[in-house]
Amino acid sequence: MRFGLPVVLSVSFVLTACSSAIDEKGFSYDPWEAVNRKVFVFNDTLDTYLLKPIAKGYDVVTPKPVKSGVSNFFGNLDDMGSFVNSVLQLEFRKSLQILARVIDNTVFGLGGLIDVATPMGNPKISEDFGKTLAHYGVKSGPFVVLPFFGPSTVRDGFGRAVDMQVSAPLRYVRDDKIYWSLTGVNVVQSRAKLLPLEKTMGEAGSDKYLLMRDAWLQYRFGQVTGELRSKGEQEALDDVFRQEQEQAGEQAK
Repeated sequence: MRFGLPVVLSVSFVLTACSSAIDEKGFSYDPWEAVNRKVFVFNDTLDTYLLKPIAKGYDVVTPKPVKSGVSNFFGNLDDMGSFVNSVLQLEFRKSLQILARVIDNTVFGLGGLIDVATPMGNPKISEDFGKTLAHYGVKSGPFVVLPFFGPSTVRDGFGRAVDMQVSAPLRYVRDDKIYWSLTGVNVVQSRAKLLPLEKTMGEAGSDKYLLMRDAWLQYRFGQVTGELRSKGEQEALDDVFRQEQEQAGEQAK
């Protein structure tokens, strides 16, 4: 089953009302921590016993060039959503840059399997509807952990739902078998990319929930405002949390 756009829009009023529950400086906070922790444990258990073992198997049996091609393919699809949101933000120069990247990678990169745009000086630019809402002044609202999808805020949770129903190219795949197959591969390859980072994350602190929450809020604040300290930090946090944005996957729908 796929949720339709009317279902997404029907909850927008609730999300908008909740989005005012922020502090005077506009930063997200965690008034629902007790519930969030329970959802976090659920997600972590699901990952430990289902997604992580599958990702490990994929990582072992899949040649590196194939993994790179799969990652580039889905990255190219993500760029299409970024193009839509950059247009909605009226960032037309950025829109043309993203569009040129999509065309280059699709035409000269074998349908997006090879990233030819980055070496040509056109790096990836990530945009989403949560950032579009922030662009027009919508506050982030409280921090929330969503079942299956992980850390978010009220604003970004609504933004993610809109992206899934409107700007995500896979949404327009008519054949359900193809759709679910591609979605499954995307979830697994996204999770597999996080395997090398797990040891570092595990050594960073004993409270996994607080580590996840604080790192995600810093990551998202940097995405929205462009104020992360370095490109390396942005890329590292993108790798850690892109999985949470891409898991529009098999269980939730």
